[in-house]
Amino acid sequence: MGNTCRFVVNAVGKQGETYYTQLNTKKELENWISDHQEKLLMDELKIVDKKLPPFFKWFLNK
Repeated sequence: MGNTCRFVVNAVGKQGETYYTQLNTKKELENWISDHQEKLLMDELKIVDKKLPPFFKWFLNK
């Protein structure tokens, strides 16, 4: 069985920490960001939505 997560989060902390987490819902994602916001460099936050159609991914990467 494959991984069923929807969102993959890669982030860098203010003291050089690296965060990698996988979340299933948008609500979990919002809660995780709000819980860790004071520790993160928001410019270095990368969120990948695995269920986003490929057509939209192509436009978002530009």
